[in-house]
Amino acid sequence: MDTNYVSSYEMKAAQATLLKNVYLWMTVALAITGITALAVVNSPTLSSLLFSGRATFFILLIAELGLVWYVSARIMSLSFTTATGLFMLYSLLNGLTLSVLFAVYTRSSIASTFFITAGTFGAMSLYGYFTKKDLSSWGNILIMAVIGLIIASVVNIFMQSAMIYWIITYAGVLIFVGLTAYDTQKIKQMLANQEINEQTQKLALLGALSLYLDFINLFLYLLRIFGDRK
Repeated sequence: MDTNYVSSYEMKAAQATLLKNVYLWMTVALAITGITALAVVNSPTLSSLLFSGRATFFILLIAELGLVWYVSARIMSLSFTTATGLFMLYSLLNGLTLSVLFAVYTRSSIASTFFITAGTFGAMSLYGYFTKKDLSSWGNILIMAVIGLIIASVVNIFMQSAMIYWIITYAGVLIFVGLTAYDTQKIKQMLANQEINEQTQKLALLGALSLYLDFINLFLYLLRIFGDRK
């Protein structure tokens, strides 16, 4: 058998395994987030401990942001075990902060929005994986759009404009739908022609973190549209 064919086959098999791990780790992180959020909601002691004052919530939020920035920036210098542990810790912290959603929206609308998000995310991830179109040009546009979204959201905290709120909401959905396709294609390309080792496992973990963040943000913006407030 041609050794080049064997090498090509092995590379494709390695890419398939790494991509499977991307979605596996993303799914595990989402499960940890959801289970943690439900645990907080179903425990009056935890709820009162975490949300007795704004300070605790903002400390958790800052810890989250710091942790996700650290993992994203330093993942290649961390051990795979440490990087995985920090990713799971981040998903747990995210579950703590997202538990506040149950105080705002009904459980049924949160559940239905989750399935809407899963369907939308799945469709766009499949598009990003199978499309022959090069989506790399989307990257800078989408990153600038996210920055604009953050600035607009901060400004609207003070303006309290309903119109700006809904513009941000629908723009957020479009941006993270686009990012899901873009990140999927980028991850697929990043893991092409790679062997399975600690470094490529960390690349796959970083990909899982990117898709996890896309899913969570898409869910939050869709919840604004489909969520039934209490």
